[in-house]
Amino acid sequence: MTSTTLRAEDITVRACGITDVGRVRKNNEDTLLIAHLASVAKTAPPAQAVTFEASYPVLLAVSDGMGGAAAGEVASALVVEALRRAMASARGNWDEATLLAVERANREVWQASQQPGHKGMGATLTAICVHGTEAHVAEVGDSRAYLIRNGQILQITHDQSFVQALIDAGMIQPEEAERHPMRSMLLQAMGLDPEVKASVARLDLRRDDRLLLCSDGLSNKLSAADMLAVVEQGPSLEATCERLVALANGRGGDDNITAIVAEVHGEGLTPPRRGERVAQTLHTVTEFEPKKKKI
Repeated sequence: MTSTTLRAEDITVRACGITDVGRVRKNNEDTLLIAHLASVAKTAPPAQAVTFEASYPVLLAVSDGMGGAAAGEVASALVVEALRRAMASARGNWDEATLLAVERANREVWQASQQPGHKGMGATLTAICVHGTEAHVAEVGDSRAYLIRNGQILQITHDQSFVQALIDAGMIQPEEAERHPMRSMLLQAMGLDPEVKASVARLDLRRDDRLLLCSDGLSNKLSAADMLAVVEQGPSLEATCERLVALANGRGGDDNITAIVAEVHGEGLTPPRRGERVAQTLHTVTEFEPKKKKI
C-alpha cells in the first residue's frame, strides 16, 4: 500500500475569459475577472489564456450589471474589484472567508448605489476561488457556473430568479421559463440591499476538471449540451471562449455575453474516481432560500 501527499504547488489553473457587448446592446454591463491572489495580485488580460499555480488562490468571477445608463457597468466592475480585494485579504476557513468576502463586496456596491446617478444599480455575481484541491463557489443572482468532468457537464449554481423559483415550486416547466414574461426578474442581486444571502458551495476538485462561468447572455442562448460540445472540441481555451460567444451572437446576441473557461491540472489532484458522482464532491455551505411571498 502506498501513500501519496497531494500538494497545492503541484496544481495549476489555466483560464481564459471573454466578454462581448452582443449584437443589440450599446453598452457592455458585464465584467469578468481572472486573478491570482498572491502577495502581488496578478490579473489576466482579456481573451488571453494564463496559467497560475494553485498554492495561492485563483479567483474567477463573472458579474452582470443592471441599473440603466452607465450604472450597470459601474456596478459589475465594483462587484468584481470589491470581491478581489476581500478575497485577497481572506485567511483561515475558506468556506467562511468566501461568504464574508461576498457580503463585504455587496455592502461596498450598496454604499456606492446611494450616490446620485447610481440609484438602483446592482449586479449578479458568480465566482469560483480555486485554492489547492478545492474550489469555493459563490453565487448571487443568475450568472452560472458549470463543472465539466469525465465528458459530462453539471450546473453547480442554482439561478436565484423568479422563473427558477416557479420551476422549483412545480408551477412551470423549465422550457416554459425561456418564454416567461418575467424571465429576467432576479430574487436578489449585489448592491440592491445592504445585506445579501449568497449561496456558497465547496467543490472537491479532480484532475483535469474544467470550469465554465457565464452571464445569462450565454446561458439563455446555449444549452448545457451545447456548451459541453464546444468545450470538449475546443483546440485552446481562447478558441473555446471565442466559439461560445460566436454561437450566442449567432442566435441573436440580444444581451451582453461573458464566458470564462478554466482547467485544473497537476499531480496534486486525484484523478476522477470510478463510480463517484459529482454530487459527492459538491458540498453546500450556505443556500439561498427565496421568500415565499415573491413566488
